[in-house]
Amino acid sequence: MSPFLRFALPIVLVVVALVVWSQVRSPPSAQPAASTPAGDQVRIRYPAGKEPVVTLPSGERRTVRSLLNVRSKMKFGDFVWNDDGVAPGAVWVRIDLARQTISVFRADQEIGSAVILYGTDGKPTPTGVFSILAMAERHSSNLYDAEMPYMLRLTNDGVAIHASNVRFGAATHGCIGVPLAFAKLLFAQVKRGDIVAIVRGGT
Repeated sequence: MSPFLRFALPIVLVVVALVVWSQVRSPPSAQPAASTPAGDQVRIRYPAGKEPVVTLPSGERRTVRSLLNVRSKMKFGDFVWNDDGVAPGAVWVRIDLARQTISVFRADQEIGSAVILYGTDGKPTPTGVFSILAMAERHSSNLYDAEMPYMLRLTNDGVAIHASNVRFGAATHGCIGVPLAFAKLLFAQVKRGDIVAIVRGGT
């Protein structure tokens, strides 16, 4: 390989991956679609030393070693999941309200992403850095008389990630709703104390 290619190739890979992140994780289409588990998705890997760094609302910085290469714009109800070849490691979650997406990272590599529902103006979803306080595979909300399967509680006043019917025009009372199959996969990955960062756009 020529010296020029050795210098230019890592830069090109980083630029391509950042473009994929910004375009694919844009707000979802209004058209409903079936869930799409993606066992064959290609992973975008960053060259060593060129990994992007994500700043959480707390100021903490997290390195991203790879992203899932989502090949088309996700729709309501869509998700991707692929942890093939990803080593065991710390799990954390990033939720972007502006892009209406959730990303799950293990060992600094994205292993899952989905379109979400979130709170309305009257019951907004809070932003910030939270830790998972409690987990329940089966949970019923006494306040809203609603089933919340695979519940991951984030706040003492009831904000949680849980399975929902993710569809155009729907919203939550401040929780983060994800497709049922995705919620089950996420529930199996996390534990109490794991970090969930909720942002509204930005890095």
